[in-house]
Amino acid sequence: MKRLKKILFRILAVMVAFFLFLVWYQYKYSMDDVNPYTVNAPTLDKKLLIATQGSDFKDKVTSGIVNHFKSDSVYIEVVDIESLNVINPNDFNALVIIHTWENWKPPLSVQSFIEKYGNESNKIIVLTTSGDGDYTMEGVDAIAGESNLSEAPLFINKIIDRLNKLLM
Repeated sequence: MKRLKKILFRILAVMVAFFLFLVWYQYKYSMDDVNPYTVNAPTLDKKLLIATQGSDFKDKVTSGIVNHFKSDSVYIEVVDIESLNVINPNDFNALVIIHTWENWKPPLSVQSFIEKYGNESNKIIVLTTSGDGDYTMEGVDAIAGESNLSEAPLFINKIIDRLNKLLM
């Protein structure tokens, strides 16, 4: 009986340690929420939506895109990816979705949005970040890479090149 108690105690200890690891991992590596904001008047003809997650890298990419287009006649709306369920892509000329690959898959809000709207006339640009920078959703022509701050300008330029074709 003593032996069984020891085995059960060890199994329980491993389960508790694993649970604590999961909580720590989620806290350490989860993305921050993004406070929504807009730039320029919503009455402008050209409209850009950026749905993103909060992290230093994603904030830098988002700021780079916003700074590039804010002096043009483009209405820019920045939202958290969790808001995608209420977004109608027909209200925008271009959409940029910036997300991280979580638990070997995209966030549910991103996956649901892409499944619902597809690539919506090729006006959705997706930037997917992951540990090794290789993961993208199947059937989506996404830009993929690691969240490396020094490489943010490369991703900003890639996205701006694609956006120029849609907005200019």
